[in-house]
Amino acid sequence: MDVMGDKATLLETGRFVQPADREDPGAAAEEMRHRLAAEAGDVDAMSVLGSLLLRRGDLDGAESLLRAATAEGDRAAANNLGVLLHQRGYADEAAGWWRVAAVAGSAAAAHALGRHHRERGDEPAAEYWLRQSAEQGHTLGAYALADLLEHRGDVGAERWLRAAAERGHREAAYRLARALDRRAGAERPDRAERATAAPRRRLDRADDAARTPADEAEQWYRQAAARGHRRAALHLGAILERRGELKEAGRWYLNSAKDGEARAACALGFLLRDAGDEESAAVWWLKAAQDGDGNAANALGALHAERGETQTAERWYRAAMDAGDVNGAYNLGLLCAEQGRTAHADQWYRRAAYAGHREAANALAVLLLQGGDAAGAEPWFSKAAEAGSVDAAFNLGILYASRDDEAAALRWYERAAADGHTDAALQVGTARLREGDEQEAERHLRCAAGGGSAEAAYRLGTLLDARRPPAEAPVLGEPAAEKTECEEWYERAAEMGHRRAQVRVGMLASARGDVVEAARWYRKAAEAGSRNGAFNLGLLLAREGSEPEAALWWTRAADAGHGRAALRLALLYARRGQLAQGQRWASRAVDLGPAEVAERAGRLREALRQELTA
Repeated sequence: MDVMGDKATLLETGRFVQPADREDPGAAAEEMRHRLAAEAGDVDAMSVLGSLLLRRGDLDGAESLLRAATAEGDRAAANNLGVLLHQRGYADEAAGWWRVAAVAGSAAAAHALGRHHRERGDEPAAEYWLRQSAEQGHTLGAYALADLLEHRGDVGAERWLRAAAERGHREAAYRLARALDRRAGAERPDRAERATAAPRRRLDRADDAARTPADEAEQWYRQAAARGHRRAALHLGAILERRGELKEAGRWYLNSAKDGEARAACALGFLLRDAGDEESAAVWWLKAAQDGDGNAANALGALHAERGETQTAERWYRAAMDAGDVNGAYNLGLLCAEQGRTAHADQWYRRAAYAGHREAANALAVLLLQGGDAAGAEPWFSKAAEAGSVDAAFNLGILYASRDDEAAALRWYERAAADGHTDAALQVGTARLREGDEQEAERHLRCAAGGGSAEAAYRLGTLLDARRPPAEAPVLGEPAAEKTECEEWYERAAEMGHRRAQVRVGMLASARGDVVEAARWYRKAAEAGSRNGAFNLGLLLAREGSEPEAALWWTRAADAGHGRAALRLALLYARRGQLAQGQRWASRAVDLGPAEVAERAGRLREALRQELTA
């Protein structure tokens, strides 16, 4: 137990004395003055001198003085005598003197007595004396009472944590912040509410009533961190990082890491990595990993894996696993899978999956499915999906769809889509379109398109396009109409490389008379392998008088199976008098269709045959 003759105790008599320093002449002179007064029978001097000797570790010299002052009724001396006896191992006798001092009104003694009873398991007595100490304003008493009440789950603990924190107790400030943080987590709005929440306001004293638990938690983390509490500095850094205040976050992480907090060193490493300073990040990850932080070991493993240093990566992943981080086994599985070591990947995925790693369960299922074991994959997909893996839910949808169980597939797609899986939302939107439920289809397609799916953006564009009233011919001199929403979605899909969308954007541009824009999009689609893009580009070039280049694009389209392009080539060669080539392309058009093209091409082929045999 710490020396209880602290500042709060000595201030009871208006006497606050710092420990004497033998090399300080002033302190030595002050001690000599107390010693002479004590020898002359001054009780106050005996108590102060006894406290000085106790702080110095001179227990023999202190005991006689403290006993003498205690005999004269000095409560500070009784308290310090209890401390001395406790240090010597006489706990019961120490408690007796603390009781004497506590009854006389010593808050420090009441705190020490409460601690004594708690150590012996007598919680009612401990609570009584700790409450006596706390109610007299003793900081350590308030903290010890809060600790006791919190251990019992008593809601009154927060009041005393706050009291101790307000008096500068850093551990109380940290624990109060943690309690407020947990409350903020419980009160945090759901995902939809967070998306529309107003920006966080900076609050001043006038706004105290409006402060949230999260705001107050930050205040107490800051107070504890400023007093050197390394875990408070870690949590404060995390709050600031989430808010985007990266420079200040880094400063608190650095303070915490320098004090030995491995998690702060790891977080600082990620902050530096994101800022582009990979070398400094590796230094802090190394420090954290050497202190047993599994997350940092995984980060080092990933860093070395990216550099192709697979043996070093594997060593760090194993270190992460040894530190109790199940991600180490999962990452080892990924590393082995990338190297084609399927059996080893299976082993590590299983180890992580059995430990509850949901993405490892999903990866194991994918591995089994790739090996042809669909029956073995399904339970692992299910386990991962039930644990919250969005990818596993989507993969279950694919699995059931492959079995033609569309209803089960749709259920899993819907589950994955509800958690933001883009491809799943596309699948649900497509299914609802087939069912004729345009409203639900649109909702899911918007989600998928917003998540970056080019196919969803294109399908959404076609859905909105079908609802548009027929466009009226523009009046001469009027400005061009603004783009419709469907055009915007087509363009978004086209910009992401969707070939059909590129053709559609080209057609819309052509309809507006913007030949240059139309040609640009047709060419993009054609160069990406779109036969419709190549055909339309040929039409545009032919109208502009570039028939030779048009023939090149029609040839590319026809070779890819475009019947109309083959018919155009047949007509082109027929006009040029190249009848054999015209007949060949006409035959190709007949084979490719569609029906009306095949009919026209057949008539042309017959005419060319007759011309050739005439």
